Amino acid sequence: MVNPMNAVTENTWIAEEGNATEAEATTPGKIKIEREQHKLEKRLCREVGRAITDFNMIEEGDKIMVCMSGGKDSYTMLDILRKLQKRAPVKFELVAVNLDQKQPGFPDHILPEYFKSLGVDYHIETQDTYSVVKRVVPEGKTTCGLCSRLRRAILYRVADELGCNKLALGHHRDDIVQTLMLNMFYGGRMKGMPPKLVSDDGKHVVIRPLAYVPEKDTARWAQYQNFPIIPCNLCGSQDGLQRVAIGEMLREWEKKFPGRIESMFRAMGNVVTTHMMDPNLHNFKDAKATGIADPNGDMAFDHEELPSAPTLAGLPGVQVVQLS
Repeated sequence: MVNPMNAVTENTWIAEEGNATEAEATTPGKIKIEREQHKLEKRLCREVGRAITDFNMIEEGDKIMVCMSGGKDSYTMLDILRKLQKRAPVKFELVAVNLDQKQPGFPDHILPEYFKSLGVDYHIETQDTYSVVKRVVPEGKTTCGLCSRLRRAILYRVADELGCNKLALGHHRDDIVQTLMLNMFYGGRMKGMPPKLVSDDGKHVVIRPLAYVPEKDTARWAQYQNFPIIPCNLCGSQDGLQRVAIGEMLREWEKKFPGRIESMFRAMGNVVTTHMMDPNLHNFKDAKATGIADPNGDMAFDHEELPSAPTLAGLPGVQVVQLS
């Protein structure tokens, strides 16, 4: 079975545009930041296009509700989807949707003005979930859980009303890895954010086109494009959130050992179920020696290749002892 995260196929979603970078580089006065911006745009289009293809996220005739929070990730998602829409091998519609949760001080004019400037179809749904959350959740407790459940139910309803068969969320690669770590550390389970899933009621398909995109790229693109960012004052600014702590830990690892987040992300698409412990995925109880060689069997007495001692020493809470 081909792992979609490692698949290399001809992909019309990510067809290269003309080599504008070289042409522009010869233009007098062309500055470095413009060349870097062009390279980043091509990379974002390539990675989003690859995710769309690997997981069959967008099909002919889809009407996609692009969920817009006003943050850097949702702005980037809408921008790149609109660019890909012009050269995609299928025709699909985009509708930008924002849920105004009536947070105090929320600048409700920013997104409508931005959508109008683009000429993109949009819908603003106004629901005072802020008051509900503040009334129900005790002071000092995390509001994210209840807020997410309320927001999800509203967005599913709006998708039905707008005739959208798919919902696009702006979660990126780092969000997906953070969710895996959160579930491991606090939930005792191996679970992340799938790039594509069907809702529990079976009525909605949710896609994450930024699944292959690192957060640093959405942050840079937002700066280049000067998106009118709206901060989240309901849950995103709370101190001590578990997700914030995990994010800081991963960024520290990545700083010391570049490539660690990407390696963890690729591991999510390369699961060896026979070497885990879930009896629902593998029948351990009935495992018996058959006398038949199996290339996928466990090399029980083989030396397990591990990172070098300096790498292990960089992990929080890990002490490396050299045995003579």
